[in-house]
Amino acid sequence: MKKKIAFVVVRYGLDVNGGAELHCRMLAERLVANYQVEVLTTCIHSYSNPTNDYPEGEETINGVTVRRFKTDPVHIKRKFPLCNSRIIRDIRRLLYRLSLLKPIANYLPIWNIQKKDELRIFRKNLFYSSSLFSYIQSHKNDYDVFIPLTIDYPETYYTALYAPEKTLVIPTMHEHKNAFRPILTEVFTRVAYIGFNMESEMKLAENIFGSAMSPHGVISVGINIASKADWEETQTKYRLPEEYLLYVGRIDPGKLDNIFNYFLTYKAKYKQSKLKLVLVGSKFFDAAQHPDIIYTGFVNDNEKITIIQHAKIVLNPSRYESLSLILLEALSLGKAMMANGKCNVMKEHEEKSNHAIIIYRNKKDFIKQLYTLDFNNALRKEMEGKGISYIQQNYNWSLIIQRLNQQIEYINNTKQKSGKS
Repeated sequence: MKKKIAFVVVRYGLDVNGGAELHCRMLAERLVANYQVEVLTTCIHSYSNPTNDYPEGEETINGVTVRRFKTDPVHIKRKFPLCNSRIIRDIRRLLYRLSLLKPIANYLPIWNIQKKDELRIFRKNLFYSSSLFSYIQSHKNDYDVFIPLTIDYPETYYTALYAPEKTLVIPTMHEHKNAFRPILTEVFTRVAYIGFNMESEMKLAENIFGSAMSPHGVISVGINIASKADWEETQTKYRLPEEYLLYVGRIDPGKLDNIFNYFLTYKAKYKQSKLKLVLVGSKFFDAAQHPDIIYTGFVNDNEKITIIQHAKIVLNPSRYESLSLILLEALSLGKAMMANGKCNVMKEHEEKSNHAIIIYRNKKDFIKQLYTLDFNNALRKEMEGKGISYIQQNYNWSLIIQRLNQQIEYINNTKQKSGKS
């Protein structure tokens, strides 16, 4: 009988876009040949409208059994707003930046300070689902391995709480406030295995959680390249220009990091540039309006690939990434890529790919690098070959699934030796 695997993620579906959600779907669908694969998730469809849109219950998507549970966050008013875990989180972040957190964690691996407040914050989270967490607790023996994705939401904590010896966490973490939550010390020191996307992400975790961190290594993920939609139809539908700088992802301040100001300053300085800024994804704030900025809203996978293929340059301006699937897709399609050099993951990609991407660190740097790519056809062509080679060598699915299978078997062998079911 096939082993039974349960991925745990906050949203799931063919019409759900998001890095962790797509990451989960690509892994789950590739394991169905060897395992019974389920996904435990919520009924929420959209971050911007967090209501239980999907019906509660079970359905099958591409061979994967999907179990949906309603969310039920509660409103809890803090009596002492300054006396909570956020202060501890900020202290931990400061200690990390002073290179003191790792040696402290070696001697004090678990931080229970303000744990009650941490749990209150989880209960207020829009993805809090008491029925999902109760299901994991009462059905843990029905599954061989649980694989929760991302540390930003309650799902990973409660999976690790109820089934630590069966849990393989894929944290998708970065140097963001959530990584320093004290309650995560329980997760990172007690689960069976932690699978990272990049070495820089793994190093970040080692410097936060110290030598007591659970067994861990890089698993990463590959990419899906859908068939391309018709370019003329797509161009007409979204009013796309002939030359554009492309961003694909959530349109919110945390992801864009001043890119409107940077780009419009570039256009004002270099009026000969034909570039426009095209943003693909749903808006999460009142974003800038300008004739040189075009919003498409949500597009399907086929349209997305066509839009990437016809971009002159693809951009990832986020400081907080654990991998960047859009970067991998763009490089695999031979596109010149720019990324934020304040993100360690982007710097790692730049170095390992032999500069298949160009990074920038500030506004002046952005303008300089964009000008170089905008007007240097030979450089873009050189980057094209490097990017394709980098993806083929490092992000092919046979390598990724082999790593994941090894860790699933590692967890099962460890459970058998310890006598746990």
